[in-house]
Amino acid sequence: RLGGIATVAEVFLNGEPILESASMFVSHEVDVGSRLRAWNELAIRCRALAPLLRVERRPRARWRTRLVDGKLRFFRTSLLGRAPGFAPGPAPVGPWRPVVLERRRGVVVDELALRPRLEREEGVLAVRARVRAVAGEVGPVEVELAERRTAVAGGAAELTVPSVGLWWPHTHGDPALHAFRMLAGDEVIAERRVGFRRLETSRALEDGLALRINDVPVFARGAVWTPVDFVGLAPTPAELRAALELAREGGMNMLRVPGLGAYESAEFHDLCDELGLLVWQDFMFANLDYPIDDPEFHALVEREARQVLAALAGRPSLAVLCGNSEVEQQVAMLGLDPALGRGELFGALLPRLADEADVDAVYLPSAPSGGELPFRPDRGVANYFGVGGYRRPLEDARRADVRFASECLAFANLPDDPPFEPAPRDFGADWDFADVRDHYVRLLYGVEPAELGGGRYEELARSATGEAMAEVFGEWRRRRSACAGGLILWFRDIVPGAGWGIVDHRGEPKVAWHHVRRVLAPVAVWTTDEGLGGVDVHVANDLPVPVAACLRVALYRDLELALDGAEERIDLSPRSYLQRNVESMLGRFVDAAYAYRFGPPAHDAIVVSLESTDRAELLSQAVRFPVGRPPHAEELGLEADARRCDDGLELAVRSRRLAWGVRVRVPGFVPSDNGFFVEPGRERIVRLRPREPGTAFAGGEVVALNLAEPVRVRSAG
Repeated sequence: RLGGIATVAEVFLNGEPILESASMFVSHEVDVGSRLRAWNELAIRCRALAPLLRVERRPRARWRTRLVDGKLRFFRTSLLGRAPGFAPGPAPVGPWRPVVLERRRGVVVDELALRPRLEREEGVLAVRARVRAVAGEVGPVEVELAERRTAVAGGAAELTVPSVGLWWPHTHGDPALHAFRMLAGDEVIAERRVGFRRLETSRALEDGLALRINDVPVFARGAVWTPVDFVGLAPTPAELRAALELAREGGMNMLRVPGLGAYESAEFHDLCDELGLLVWQDFMFANLDYPIDDPEFHALVEREARQVLAALAGRPSLAVLCGNSEVEQQVAMLGLDPALGRGELFGALLPRLADEADVDAVYLPSAPSGGELPFRPDRGVANYFGVGGYRRPLEDARRADVRFASECLAFANLPDDPPFEPAPRDFGADWDFADVRDHYVRLLYGVEPAELGGGRYEELARSATGEAMAEVFGEWRRRRSACAGGLILWFRDIVPGAGWGIVDHRGEPKVAWHHVRRVLAPVAVWTTDEGLGGVDVHVANDLPVPVAACLRVALYRDLELALDGAEERIDLSPRSYLQRNVESMLGRFVDAAYAYRFGPPAHDAIVVSLESTDRAELLSQAVRFPVGRPPHAEELGLEADARRCDDGLELAVRSRRLAWGVRVRVPGFVPSDNGFFVEPGRERIVRLRPREPGTAFAGGEVVALNLAEPVRVRSAG
């Protein structure tokens, strides 16, 4: 069994040809039982693509892209490693999925299809299987689920589980899975885990992708997934789990496998099922005019799609199937009819195959797609880079009326450590995404990046992109927003440098990840500037359990003097949202947003906190600066003490004046939060997890964007 070979290849066993492959995305099984010797040699010869790309082929493309070499449309291979602007190489080559010699004995399951569904409160699992005996005949075969067992007859069976535990995205509940087994006598011949959930959506191409899981609206938030190792070398199970757990910890509940990459492994999808992460799965097509009318190409694509659908159908995490990445947008932006980019492949063949495979997921022909022009953000699904690549003001996130952002918020996010460059760029553009980052440094902080020292610039640049992302998601997550979700471009960098990822190429969270995590958390508080309407406070509880909390607001002058405050006991019911206004909470007009400007501003910071009712735990916190972020670095009276706890260290940070953009640097330890702020006179607790077991504390420091000099971390034992 050859899981995948990149890209045009021939396979030989003991010098004899046994396989030719023209697709990176198709897996193969070859019966070699009669050809094996005592000693065997398997050889795989991969042809260089460069000479093949120089061969003239028909039909000619109806449109062109600058993303990659247009002749790649004839070859089923990944565009990662071949896109000069952001993934220039190396490209995957050779066996990129496992090659396995499997000796089969006894009873073999050649095909197994599990299709769970809900009928009222009952979980129903339909089973289809092709079972055979390597020698002799197949005896009675049974299937088992939740202590219920039934016989397989005619290759099919059905199991019913009353009051079944439902699968939820982790932000909204428990991703319950149930063990399934297939038995031949006492022998287990197949095992899986299945989940039951109900998936619904609105008219996605008109109203946006508004998902409902088990009858509950879900604000889908996450990122475009990048392979843990994009050249195709398989990550260890621990590395893959760590990456996906980081997405979950970051408040994300959806990952998009994009059409310019590669299909993910069964282990990836197993973990998404387990961790409660929804999957948006693109077929591996992007930007190009694919020759679907060619019979050989058509047959190759159909084989690929059938294999992908067989592997994914029935998984509870699968929410979206998308025909491609940016094909309709590519066509429309060249002034052509967007329908030209849909055609038979994306408009007929792929949705038909998905229906035949009985896939319970939303099908979209392209991303972006919908509306008169597919890239307009107020219809269907769109790639939104108004804030980000197109350097629009933060207010554009509301003005654009985004319905669902299939990609968004591209920034050259600085990692914690060098290298900081190169930054990605759109191929052919005279600017790159470092220029975009500098634009938001100017916009948010009122400083000129070129005039800053290296260290000061780097600290501001780390924070600027994260603050911009958090502002946008705060706008979109409001109840009055028409937006049903957004996916950041992208989750993890594929090469060292300041890439689009909010996680660096090593898997370390950037400061931007922490900003995003706070506003995407299942239980979160955030604020929005409503101009003459003041400052609104938003509180969300996506969890299936009630949350009793204290909502507190405080106004500060000179980042230190408490001017006014109010608090309210709130009981958040399961999966609920509430909205308050700062001045309504205070009971008087204070020009909270400093919009009327009748005189000098009375306050320069508004702190909103969501705390447990006994004040022992800070659940979520947000700060807003109505007259701009603190312009100067100064002495703040900041202190930081580290003490041991069960799984590492606990850091207590206090400050006399409001400390903003606080970053913890303790060698050998990973902080649970970074880029946060510390309210005057209050304590912020940050947990420090050792990178390696047994790591000893050997000092460290805390910095802040408005702190003149780093403060050393003291040991409290």
